[in-house]
Amino acid sequence: MDRIQNYFTKIRSLLDIAFFRVLLFILLGVILYFAMLSNVKTEKLHIEEFSIAEETIRSPVTVTDKESTERKRQEAEAQVSDVYVLKKEIGENRVDLITSIFDAAIEVIRETEKETKSDGEQAGEDESDNAGELVTAEAKVEMLKEKLPDDITKDISDAAFLSLVTSSRDKLTIAKDVTVTAINNVMKNRIPADEVENGKKRVEDELSYANISGDLKNAAIELGRYGIMQNEFFDPEKTQELKKQARESVEPVKILQGQIIVEENQLINREIYRQLELVGLLDHDHSFMPFAGLLLTIIVLLSAVYYYFHGLDVKNETKQNYLLLFTIIFILSIALLKGVSLIRPSDYLEIGYAFPAAMGAMLIKILIDERLAFIWSVLQAVIGSIIFNVGITGLLNMSIGIYFLVSSLGAVLYLNSQNQRSKIFKAGLFISLLNIVVIFSLVFMQNGTYSAKEYTFFIVAPLISGIASAVLTIGLLPFLEAGFGVLSSMRLIELSNPNHPLLRKILTEAPGTYHHSVMVANLAESACEAVGANGLLARVGSYYHDIGKTNRPRFFIENQLNIDNPHDRISPEKSKNIIAAHVTDGAGLLRKHRMPKEIIDIAEQHHGTSLIKYFYHKAKQNGEEVDEKDFRYPGPKPQTKEAAIVGIADSVEAAVRSLSHPTSAQIENLVRNIISDRLQDGQLNECDLTLKELEVVANTLCETLKGIFHSRIEYPEMNKQKVNERESNH
Repeated sequence: MDRIQNYFTKIRSLLDIAFFRVLLFILLGVILYFAMLSNVKTEKLHIEEFSIAEETIRSPVTVTDKESTERKRQEAEAQVSDVYVLKKEIGENRVDLITSIFDAAIEVIRETEKETKSDGEQAGEDESDNAGELVTAEAKVEMLKEKLPDDITKDISDAAFLSLVTSSRDKLTIAKDVTVTAINNVMKNRIPADEVENGKKRVEDELSYANISGDLKNAAIELGRYGIMQNEFFDPEKTQELKKQARESVEPVKILQGQIIVEENQLINREIYRQLELVGLLDHDHSFMPFAGLLLTIIVLLSAVYYYFHGLDVKNETKQNYLLLFTIIFILSIALLKGVSLIRPSDYLEIGYAFPAAMGAMLIKILIDERLAFIWSVLQAVIGSIIFNVGITGLLNMSIGIYFLVSSLGAVLYLNSQNQRSKIFKAGLFISLLNIVVIFSLVFMQNGTYSAKEYTFFIVAPLISGIASAVLTIGLLPFLEAGFGVLSSMRLIELSNPNHPLLRKILTEAPGTYHHSVMVANLAESACEAVGANGLLARVGSYYHDIGKTNRPRFFIENQLNIDNPHDRISPEKSKNIIAAHVTDGAGLLRKHRMPKEIIDIAEQHHGTSLIKYFYHKAKQNGEEVDEKDFRYPGPKPQTKEAAIVGIADSVEAAVRSLSHPTSAQIENLVRNIISDRLQDGQLNECDLTLKELEVVANTLCETLKGIFHSRIEYPEMNKQKVNERESNH
């Protein structure tokens, strides 16, 4: 075991260098890459076009078939008819035009009648008309043409004009109304370019039955035909808009994951062959994208772990220790994950449900940190959903991913309040029940049909998973704790058991020291928790901090019950050596029993290099020339908050216990004097306790001591020599 620890120590020293840390993450990435490579590498098929499929082939992915989509969109676009619009204003304009022609003719007649009357010609109506026509018909036609645009005079015959100007105004009015009505009736309907002649014919037919006589009817028919023209025209903008809408209404054609592309014994035609190529199943399709995607996934997953360790606020040695420990758990879990995935039951069942998914999360929670355990739970869920994707059509087995995630998180949350090793098996049973609930929730949501054998598997597999997680965690914990020197909460709780051999040794051989240690533990734990230090470590360290006194228990005042003080019969130098030896003796005894380094450090550092005042002053009173350095503890000075606080609590408890009836004022004064003395003596220079934290420690110790000793009536000040003696003997 020592050789393994030395080996890990060398590796940890390398991890202090950033290059080797990056190299370690690259190694983890390579392991992950090859573990998942076969699960993302699509199986290639050697298939010839127009051959017969030997098996039913399904799509491994969901892809958009752009070619089929474009073909459907073109078909939808082709089904859109051209848009023609009816321009009603054209009919209105033609009606106005014909009306204007009749009005112009009526105006010409009115003007010529005035001229005739001014010449004094008086005749009968018929004779007047005939005379007007014979004399002025051509002039009237010319007058009418002058009132009309040239394009109209060119398109309408002179005979029609003549018929108009030679008719009476009443007849023209009737002819106008009939003609305009006929044109309006026809032009209110759609008249495309190829229907113009039919429209003219409809006007002609309608006017043929009009109550108009002679040449005027012919003129009305000619004007009616002239008034009819195309009023329906092609609208390219609206047509294009409808085609665009038709294209957009076509949903993209997709080949869905798990969709059958070709069935067994079916001919592989060009379309099927194209689809097989599109989903990447043909052996000539050497796409690098799955490998690139796997690489990016691994980078994202490991980046989360790297970020966690980069921001971890602990000593470099502890951080590298955690990193190496996580690496071991990581590799073990991935190896086990891949190994289980290779197991193939006779009838395919999801073997992943039997994988001990909670093992890694529990180990990380117990040995390192709860936050990292949560990160690992997510990582394992993603990795597991890829590795256990055999037998499904997609890349990710979401059922397994959810199962792993819930199992791991459940273990972390359960152990959050269960820190004893004996509770791990209970956690395994809890995880088993949780796994069963998760599996059946997934099964019921899928609404599938399962056999009795499968339902039995859904119960047995999660039981195996939970119990195996607990068994593996319990089995691996001692090796990991010993190999990496990790002091977990569970290990601390086990060390605090009164049945531990060393604690029983203190209790039987130095009962006064045992009681003193328990009191110090209470003080140190509350003070450490008040400043954010490890209260449990301080408590357990306090239990063992004076283990060295068991070598000579009678030389320490708390064990001198109804016996003489042996220090009265020896020199101060020898007394000093005996008192100081309990530190080195205790550290040696703890090392012999392979106790955690943190506990040994507390036993070795709780006195630091402080002065053994009582025997120093006693030696000086004897008239001896003494060097203060010779009457100091061997040290070293406290290196951690826990060691410093245990040392302060040790001195405070011994000093307060020397007072017969301590009052609140005496307790507070004593606590602050001891802390001040340690500060002035430089005993707290090498730990990271701040002055603000020392103030919190002082207040916490005072409150705890007041609760222990209650309020007392103030008595005269006790003999300081007795206090110093008590403190020196501790």
